[in-house]
Amino acid sequence: MPERNVRDRRVHSSGVGAWVDHHLYSFVASFGRFFRRPWATLLTIGVMAVALALPLGLWVVLGNVQRFAGEVQASRQISVFLKDGTDAARVASDIRKRPEVQSVVVRSPEEGLQQLRAQEGLGDAIDALAATGDNANPLPYLLLVTPRGDDLTLAESLRTLPEADLVQHDALWRSRLDNWLRFGGRVAFVLALLLGLGALLVVGNTVRLDIQSRRDEIGVLQLLGASDGFIRRPFLYLGAWYGLAAGACALALLTGAWMALRAPLADLAGSYGSGFALQGVDAMQAGVVVVGATLIGWFGAGVVTGHFLRQTRPVSA
Repeated sequence: MPERNVRDRRVHSSGVGAWVDHHLYSFVASFGRFFRRPWATLLTIGVMAVALALPLGLWVVLGNVQRFAGEVQASRQISVFLKDGTDAARVASDIRKRPEVQSVVVRSPEEGLQQLRAQEGLGDAIDALAATGDNANPLPYLLLVTPRGDDLTLAESLRTLPEADLVQHDALWRSRLDNWLRFGGRVAFVLALLLGLGALLVVGNTVRLDIQSRRDEIGVLQLLGASDGFIRRPFLYLGAWYGLAAGACALALLTGAWMALRAPLADLAGSYGSGFALQGVDAMQAGVVVVGATLIGWFGAGVVTGHFLRQTRPVSA
């Protein structure tokens, strides 16, 4: 019994070693076949890279738009302009007592005038108006109300205040922006599915051509009793190499586009007094792209190879 157990362990260890050795051989051999036809390989990688870069670029654009509009979306303040002669401190104190209000900031007419003066192009106009002898400040008291819950309900309630001359709330604009961003995200998702399917078909067709060139070799292996997994393995690694290279090229395309657009967009944002800077793909997103592209190549090769092996499997007499 002990000798039999030792023999079984040796057979098991040799089987595992052979499995690992064939994986390593398939990994290296597929890498060599990857460079055997450089022009065809570059064409395949280029088509897959463009198919992957288009939805990724759209997602990056949407992410930057969301970040650019983040301050507007996150700011839920309601501007309440008070009538002349209103006790702003009393009204602000009454509003603060409401449970749906988080905070209230009172801005005096003098503070509003200083803020306007700080804006580019308005300081000279205000000084010119003061030089005419009209020193009266036309600005009213302003209350900046930050809601705790539903800002729409609070805005409608503040409009009923007798002291309120004007209540400004940009909920409709923010709602439309949210709808556009959700629509853009759905478009990017659908585009990713369609172009991802296109990339899968491209790598599948490329692997199919490689299978056809080795048809006789595969037939001999099948006659010798090789398993489908043994025959399929080199082609799976070949498809993975295509996907890995296409994912890296797609990231390179996005990086090139980011470098080309970063400086002009920063200049444009700076002309409006904004410090907005275009963001590209971070390290985690890049890793997801590379892994996803590799899996697409692996899956496409597996589908094509499995179909071929089912069609050519020897039938025993």
